[in-house]
Amino acid sequence: MAVYTEVNDEDLANFTALYDIGSLKSFKGIAEGVSNSNFLLETEAGRYILTLYEARTETAELPFFIALMEHLAKKGINCPQPIVQRCGKALGLLAGKPAALLSYLDGISLKKPQAAHCAEAGEALAKLHLAGQDFAMQRQNDLSVKGWTQLFNNAEMGADSVQEGLHDFIAAELEYLQKNWPQGLPNGIVHADLFPDNVFFLSDKLSGLIDFYFASTDMFAYDLAICLNAWVFEADGSFNVTKARSMFAGYQRIRSLSSDEHEALPILVRGAALRFLLTRLVDWLNIPEGALVRPHDPLVFYKRLRFHQKLKNVQELGLVP
Repeated sequence: MAVYTEVNDEDLANFTALYDIGSLKSFKGIAEGVSNSNFLLETEAGRYILTLYEARTETAELPFFIALMEHLAKKGINCPQPIVQRCGKALGLLAGKPAALLSYLDGISLKKPQAAHCAEAGEALAKLHLAGQDFAMQRQNDLSVKGWTQLFNNAEMGADSVQEGLHDFIAAELEYLQKNWPQGLPNGIVHADLFPDNVFFLSDKLSGLIDFYFASTDMFAYDLAICLNAWVFEADGSFNVTKARSMFAGYQRIRSLSSDEHEALPILVRGAALRFLLTRLVDWLNIPEGALVRPHDPLVFYKRLRFHQKLKNVQELGLVP
């Protein structure tokens, strides 16, 4: 989440008047995240999240995200739900941007998740994968291996300004992964961005999942590799094998990985690290003027990728089938 677009009082009043949510009590921007503009909105009827969809989110794909959240909720996944206008529409227009009002989820995201939290996140990811199996719509993951070359093209001129030699490092890794990327693994709906800030907890129990705007159709094991990158490294860059085993075990309690998926994890965690190195690098080099946004340090995932490059096999990840 972030704020790229400011909303004036008149436009906000006209927009909220389209809903049966009572009078506006408070309104403030949410600085976390990098993709869309988000605001916490409170009315007489309760709290809501107002999202303005920015350039990275294609307008034509919004019905996919709206329908997916509705589908997952029906399957028991606690996630934000679109609030419909009196006319029955879930999408509107605000400050010249497509916009939606979403239900507010109680809970907090954890800055320092422990092994037990990692296990719950693994379980939640597997439940999401199973819940999406009968979802009728599909969406290509533009931020998987086929999209990385374009990301690199968008950032390569400035890569060495972030760290000397980063351009050639990424180019070599990109070539390696494109040649060795797994094919034919089980796939379906994936979250593709299930970082700790997109998972809420109440009293140390997972209470909900948010931010489905990278959700797409891709390999389930790749989605797990993204979570391993996001959850099991410490602030000093060290790999916490206990957290990794907990997340893996939590996932496996709900959905068992095939032997092929298991063996592919060393490549998949490398790819997941490169994906976030690239997107963070692009964002780091292209901060819109005046945007209320906190770009993430791309070198965090450079260090994680360097760790993964040293793995000789899946056993060195500390995971067991």
